[in-house]
Amino acid sequence: MTESPTLGGRLPGWPPFIRELDATLSVHSQYVLSGNLYDSFLAPPSEGAGPARLLPLRDLLWESLRSSGASCMIVYDPVDGVTVHPDSGDEIGEEAAKDAERLLGKLKPDDKPSLEGLTKYLSAVASPSENIRAAVVIESASRIARTPTDLEPAERDFFRVCAKLSRNARPVRVPGPRPKPLYNPILWLVERPGDLPPWLTADNENVREITLPRPHLGDRQETARLLARAFGVTDADSDQAAAAACDAFAEQADGLTLQSMIEVTRLAKERNVDLSDLPDAVRTYKLGVLDNPWSRGHLRRRVLEGEKRVPERVIGQPQAVTKTLDILKRAVLGLSGAQATRSGSRPRGVLFFAGPTGTGKTELAKAISELVFGDESAYLRFDMSEFSGEGSGDRLIGSPPGYIGHEAGGELTNAVREDPFRVILFDEIEKAHPKILDKFLQILEDGRLTDGRGNTVHFSESILIFTSNLGMYVQGRDITSRPDLPYGPSTRVQNITPGMTYEEIQLRIKNAVADHFTEVLNRPELLNRFGDNIVVFDFISGDAADKIFDLQFANICKRVTEEHRLVLAVKGEALQILREWCTNELDKGGRGIGMALESFFVNPLARALFDRELVPDERITVTGIRREGSIVHLDIQ
Repeated sequence: MTESPTLGGRLPGWPPFIRELDATLSVHSQYVLSGNLYDSFLAPPSEGAGPARLLPLRDLLWESLRSSGASCMIVYDPVDGVTVHPDSGDEIGEEAAKDAERLLGKLKPDDKPSLEGLTKYLSAVASPSENIRAAVVIESASRIARTPTDLEPAERDFFRVCAKLSRNARPVRVPGPRPKPLYNPILWLVERPGDLPPWLTADNENVREITLPRPHLGDRQETARLLARAFGVTDADSDQAAAAACDAFAEQADGLTLQSMIEVTRLAKERNVDLSDLPDAVRTYKLGVLDNPWSRGHLRRRVLEGEKRVPERVIGQPQAVTKTLDILKRAVLGLSGAQATRSGSRPRGVLFFAGPTGTGKTELAKAISELVFGDESAYLRFDMSEFSGEGSGDRLIGSPPGYIGHEAGGELTNAVREDPFRVILFDEIEKAHPKILDKFLQILEDGRLTDGRGNTVHFSESILIFTSNLGMYVQGRDITSRPDLPYGPSTRVQNITPGMTYEEIQLRIKNAVADHFTEVLNRPELLNRFGDNIVVFDFISGDAADKIFDLQFANICKRVTEEHRLVLAVKGEALQILREWCTNELDKGGRGIGMALESFFVNPLARALFDRELVPDERITVTGIRREGSIVHLDIQ
């Protein structure tokens, strides 16, 4: 009769994977452990009283195996060779060394056996000639074979012996807390379950696969209370402020291992950081930078000044600018997502810019970057029309192992790892492949992303901006194409037009965005992550068009002066004609004005200047402008 896998009376307070291993030693001879192998783990106090302990995996395995009667644990590592655990000089260590010698013979220092020699050791432990309870831990087992499906002859022979051992192993009965016969297990520690040959584990009931999970919030809270002792706090729960600091530390450490929390505590002590300021140490540990632009005292003043400066740069969008600055103020104060139970790891700010083309969405993103970080180079842009293919997401996070470009990493993850304080613009997000949007879901919810090389990149200090032209057109019915039918064929019809009120434009665009994410993409959860951060841009008005024209016209005159030391002037009547030509299509936005200026003014000006002998400091005056067919001519004095 086999033991129940639950065994509620055995090893209470130990990690679940250890209890699973302990509970099944009577029915499984080999185990494949994968996942969070390099962490520290919570274990009960050694003497049954006092605080919990944090143990590395090797010590954790040994203590659990010893509690079931094991007297030694043989550890094989491709680098260190074969060692005996524990190797302490006390009575327990002496007993381990003695029983290991009885099983394996006299081990040489730095014993690094071949695979054939290792099989002899495994056989001696799995089917011992004496009743000795032991175990073998094979660390870095993923490195034994080059590829699990393309084995060298020696590798294939090694794994064949291991597969046979899994079926022929002999349970051992020893006096002690568990008198039932138990296997001397072989424990494979692998990065991924598929790193061993599939025929070793598939349909082999003697081999059990166990995944070690990353720590959950409860583990991190208990660990934070243990680490608080480094700050002189022995009982955090009796101190309300210390308990709150420990809980904040645990929440900020979301995504980190317990070993990382230990390193954060060490970093905090080195920098003389108090317990209450541990979240700052977590940020430094995650991002690898000490300076935090968000904590600079002048940032609030810059944002206040931005209320005047940004509207001068993004013309004709008062509602969009105001809402963007409100969200930016929230980010500066660290209140983004404050209503959530845990929001510390989410991006500093998330904005979804929607509305007509050419109305200043990209320009506002640049203005935010300059405002917050004082540098437009902190602005990073991705044209999502380039990511319409299913596999194009590899460009963002890097190719998986075995694929071309794996070593290079991803464009997005590399850039954020290099400088986590960024404004990141994802332009025309609706053109990206739906599977790529799943990656954004992880960023928006957890504030992190794992790249193709397995490294975690944190977005907690970034501002993410998504732009979209959704809502400009919607699917409708064109009844003019088939007047004989009550409804014509489905076609794209214009959803918003210049002249509509901003409130109506905002309503129509938000409805179109919601329909796209819920009905077309079937990603309502992504829409929920944007929440009320959808910022709708209006068509530019006539007054805004005049201001944009004046600004772009002044840029042209300035460029002519800088390049050729000429003074360029345009007479009033000619300038008015040019203004009317360039501002008569408001639905094309500021970009349309720029394109019209290039066609109606820059091109004929270049033609005229190219034919002249230019003299420095000469005054060039445009007295007239006229069209001859599709060609524009300037009258110049």
